[in-house]
Amino acid sequence: MERLIIGISGASGVQYGVRALELLQSLPIETHLVMSKSAELTVHHELDRSAEEIRALANEWHPVRNVGASIASGSFKTLGMLVAPCSIRTMGEIASGVTSSLLTRAADVALKERRRVVLMVRETPLHMGHLRNMVAVTEMGAIVAPPVPAFYAKPESLEAVVTQSVARVLDLFGLALPETRRWTES
Repeated sequence: MERLIIGISGASGVQYGVRALELLQSLPIETHLVMSKSAELTVHHELDRSAEEIRALANEWHPVRNVGASIASGSFKTLGMLVAPCSIRTMGEIASGVTSSLLTRAADVALKERRRVVLMVRETPLHMGHLRNMVAVTEMGAIVAPPVPAFYAKPESLEAVVTQSVARVLDLFGLALPETRRWTES
C-alpha cells in the first residue's frame, strides 16, 4: 500500500489538512499525520472538532516532537508529503534545511529523497523574504500550491471550495478523486 504524509501546520486553514485526510480514506493510501502545536491550537478556533478527532482520521499519527518517528527516515517509503496548510514559518524551516520538529524534518527528508512535497502556503500579502523562501523550496523540488479557489467549478459552499483545492493538490501525487472538478469536464 502506498503511503502519504500529511502535515498540518499552525496557519489558518486547518480544514485543508482535515479534508485531505477525509478524501484519502476512499483510496488505498496509508496516511501518516503530523500536526504542529500551533495547528492543534488553530483547530480549536476554526473547527468544531478536537485534535484527537483529526488524529483519528489518519492511519497513523506521529507526535510533532518525535523526530525519531518512521516518517523522519528516508528508508520509510512514501509518495511524499502534503503540508496543508503550510505556515510561513514551516516553509521557512523547510527552505533553510534547519528543522525544529518532526513536521519540517519529514518534509526535509522527502525532499532529500526526491519525493513530492506540496506546500499549501497560507499567507497574504507576501514580502520579499516569503517570496525568496518560495523560490528556495521550489528550487529544492517542492511545489508551492496556495489554496486558491477555482471558481469555474461553481462551488456552492465553503466546503466545496476546500474540497476542490485539496483534490487538485492530491492530483500532484497522482491521486485522482471523483470529487475533482476539472476545467471543461462535466
